[in-house]
Amino acid sequence: MSNKAILILEDGTVVHGKAFGKTGTATGEICFNTGMTGYQEVFTDPSYYGQVIIMNSVHVGNYGVKPEDVESNSVKVKAVIGRNLEEKYSRFLSDNSLQQYLESQNIVAIDEVDTRALVAHVRTKGAMNCIISSEEADVEILKKQLAEVPSMDGLELASVVSTTASYTLGTENNDLRIAVLDFGVKRNILNCLVERGAYVKVYNAKTPFAELEKFNPHGYFISNGPGDPAPMDYAISTVKDILAKDKPLFGICLGHQLLALANDIPTFKMHHGHRGLNHPVKNIITGKAEITTQNHGFGVDPEAVKNDKNIEITHVNLNDNSIEGIRVKNRKAFSVQYHPEATPGPHDSRYLFDEFVGMIKNQVR
Repeated sequence: MSNKAILILEDGTVVHGKAFGKTGTATGEICFNTGMTGYQEVFTDPSYYGQVIIMNSVHVGNYGVKPEDVESNSVKVKAVIGRNLEEKYSRFLSDNSLQQYLESQNIVAIDEVDTRALVAHVRTKGAMNCIISSEEADVEILKKQLAEVPSMDGLELASVVSTTASYTLGTENNDLRIAVLDFGVKRNILNCLVERGAYVKVYNAKTPFAELEKFNPHGYFISNGPGDPAPMDYAISTVKDILAKDKPLFGICLGHQLLALANDIPTFKMHHGHRGLNHPVKNIITGKAEITTQNHGFGVDPEAVKNDKNIEITHVNLNDNSIEGIRVKNRKAFSVQYHPEATPGPHDSRYLFDEFVGMIKNQVR
């Protein structure tokens, strides 16, 4: 096929384009990001593991790539779909082109796709699996491969991207120790904790609570991550143990969903999810709005939250009224569905890290 590529969606939609990145075949759940910048951070976000990402921005790759602009140690998306995936770049600080980067990371991509039309299609039809190939032209063969791809609904992926060995960040003699359960934690979330004076220890997703307690942490952070939270019984159990200990707990994205599940509030798979840098969220406590970075395909059941006497809703999405933040009334625990570290994105919500650290300091005193 040389320079040709093909994209097939689960509903039978077939799109032809130009090959980019590695020559090969890739499958996953199709989703889209509406951000105009930050493509390298998006590609390396572990929460995207198992997904094929449509970049809605017309030009992607135009400022190249550099080692610092990452959220993990490798590209986590399964494949990339773009309108203009650029080989040439203008930023002198970059040391690689997007083509070289994706190729070195073994990531298949398809270029010259009408991404605006494709995003509109996914918004209407909902998230679904897809396949991209730059090595196979037979549509029927690709459809058979696509039929074997498991649904994201019910798929546990957090343990796949979690660290295999615990590690620490920050200064060891700091008075503030935070244990992080890594379900796919972003690098800049950890940076936000360390910048506020925390000595952080990051643990594998399935680390027992008793092992976490050996670190004698002052607080717990429950990270973001990919996949469906509902089958993560091991994580839900650990969050319940933390709540019983009543130490400060902060959860982001998947961590938000796990906090809800630990309080017997169900989660659900969204029609097409929220992914981008400009989602408006209202802080119900302060009455202020903030522009947020988001990346999630599952949400917390709004009716179950409203009817739970132990849970207070703290944030709501102003586009669709979905639940964006909760706190447990009788515990030092809160969470948000969006990404306050916002890399890429606006820093409107970084105050949440200050609130978490402040909660810990108040307990230590």
